[in-house]
Amino acid sequence: MTQEEVQNGCAAAKQVTFSAVKPQLFVEAPKANDAVLFYKAAFGAEEVSRTVHPKRKAEQESPLVLVAELKLGSSVILVSDLVDDSSAPVKTVGTGFVMCLETEDVKAAVEKAVTAGAVSEGELAEGEGEGLAAKLKDPYGFVWTVCSPIKKSADAVEA
Repeated sequence: MTQEEVQNGCAAAKQVTFSAVKPQLFVEAPKANDAVLFYKAAFGAEEVSRTVHPKRKAEQESPLVLVAELKLGSSVILVSDLVDDSSAPVKTVGTGFVMCLETEDVKAAVEKAVTAGAVSEGELAEGEGEGLAAKLKDPYGFVWTVCSPIKKSADAVEA
């Protein structure tokens, strides 16, 4: 194989370009609707779209959310009900995942999230070169860091 045929230790394949990364949060069914309301209240998320389970709509007081797409700043997250289904991509809720939200006003963002139902875990902290940061846990078990934008230093190396 030539150098062009091998990239990062893998044989070259068709070039793939991703247009976005959309983290998907799974919450205990049927709490996805409540989670959407929380993310709107706590973080100012805007609901872009929602798909509910077509067969479960009539059976449930609150239909199961297959996916709700939320715009959060310039990013998008997906929120879904986790059901007992062998095809579900995850089997447990709120594990192994931290979302980081960047804002100039960390203190106000934390206060808003706590008012909406999040729990602050620790104090606001000033990280060296990292700005102000705080850690929150939402009512669905997900951990969020709220931080000020990292200031680029003159020593930073551009990738």
